[in-house]
This record gives sequence, C-alpha cells and structure tokens, in this order.
Amino acid sequence: MPPAAEATPPAVEDSPNLDFGGTTPYEDYVQADVLTHLQHPLSDDPGEMVFLVTTQVMELWFTVIVHEWETASRALRGDDLTVAMDALQRSVYELESLNASWTPLARLTPAQFNAYRAALGEGSGFQSAMYRRMEFLLGEKSASMLVPHRGAPRVHAELEKALHEPSLYDEVLRLLARRGLPVPGQALERDLSQRYEPSPEIEAVWAGVYADRDQHGELVRLAELLTDVAELVWRWRNDHLVATRRAMGSKTGTGGSAGVAWLEKRARKNVFPELWTARSHV
Repeated sequence: MPPAAEATPPAVEDSPNLDFGGTTPYEDYVQADVLTHLQHPLSDDPGEMVFLVTTQVMELWFTVIVHEWETASRALRGDDLTVAMDALQRSVYELESLNASWTPLARLTPAQFNAYRAALGEGSGFQSAMYRRMEFLLGEKSASMLVPHRGAPRVHAELEKALHEPSLYDEVLRLLARRGLPVPGQALERDLSQRYEPSPEIEAVWAGVYADRDQHGELVRLAELLTDVAELVWRWRNDHLVATRRAMGSKTGTGGSAGVAWLEKRARKNVFPELWTARSHV
C-alpha cells in the first residue's frame, strides 16, 4: 500500500506572498544586499564595525538633507514657499536623526577609539564630499575644500558647481528682495563662491519681518524653519566636538586636521547669522 501523501497545509488567509522568481521587490527597491555588504573593517577590533556603519549612515543622511535643501532652493527661486517650507520641515526631522547617529560613538574612550583608529589612515570626516555640499548650501563656501577631491573628477565637478551656485540662504535673501524688502544690493550680487558674511542691513530686514507678523506671517514661518535648521546644524557640530574630545582629547585629528581645535572653531559659527542677531532688536 503506497504511503499516504503529505497533506498540503491550508493557505493562510491574508498571508504575504513569499514566492518570487528572482530577488524580492523589497530588495530591488532598497538594495539592502548592497548596503549590508559595504562594510569592510580594516582592523581586528569588533568596535570598528559600529564606527564604520555609523559613518556610512551619516553619509546617507547627508545625501537626503542635500536633496531637501536643493529642493527648497529651487522652490524659493520659483516663489513656491509651500514646497520650500515642506522640504525644510522634512530636513529638520532628518537633521534630528542625523544628530542621533552620534549616540553609538558619543562615549568612546581613547583606548576604544585607538583600537581601530589606525585603520582610518589619513581618512577624516572633513573629506566627505556630501557633507561639503551641505556646508556649501549653508553658505560655508571655500574653494580650498575642493582640493581633496581632485582625484575624483565627477565628485570634484559636482562640488565646483555647488561652490558657484547660490546657497539656500542666498535664495532666501533673493526672495525677500522680490517681496519688496530692503535687501542691500551687495548681498544679492556677491561672489557666490565666497563664504557668506553677515551684514547689519540684513539683520535689520529680519528684525522688521519679525516685528510685523501680521504682514509677514509667511516669512516669519520661513525664518523659524531656517532657525530650526541652524540650531540643529549647531548641535551637530557640538556633538561632533564632544564625541571627538572624549575619544581623543586634543591630539591631532585624522587626516592631519587640528582635531578638537578645528571643531571648536566650526562650532562657534552660527548658520544664517542674522536670524539670531535680529532677535535682539525686535
């Protein structure tokens, strides 16, 4: 007598489809297999993996934030404040997530960091091309920061293009001028490849905007979103400073930078400076 055939399990109602001819649609969209095989630690220390993954996650957040600020810049050029402010609001949430990325690294001891620091060689975060694009969008322009990327023609070309384009703040000031506010000509016609420098005239413009919310309510909302962005960038820089100081004290940074001294200088800079100083005059 032949053995009884195995009973086919009944189909479970509403169960997900598990049978695909090739890779899963999730994999095709997210490229998870690519992402999870990009980690190649160079030391035997198990702590290097979290340092490497955290740094890669930061790069992905940089990419998203650049996308949002470029979206906002284009919308501002087209006088579409709804799209611009939506992009800025998304970037606020993304900056909060970026800043939270410091958590796994924030309490590294010098011994823990030294266990794999040599694997970085001359590598340093200031060499990040996507972070540099973030800084350029914030008005922190410097042609010298293109030098590390001369060996990567595509990256160098993208950075050079970004160097000569208006920053996010430049687009905001142009919008204010189109709205009839007294933005000085030198702010509108400046050399865009140079770092933005604050001016008392722009400070006075923002003070006037804040003083008359009934007339400038939309611009006040824009200003507050920009201030949220500026505050979170400041927090990012300070979290970087504290994590570095904790892990390596005042030693020379990777890549030959001044380490903590360099980060302290960066942390003292305010993004969108007149949005902060104007508050004293409202």
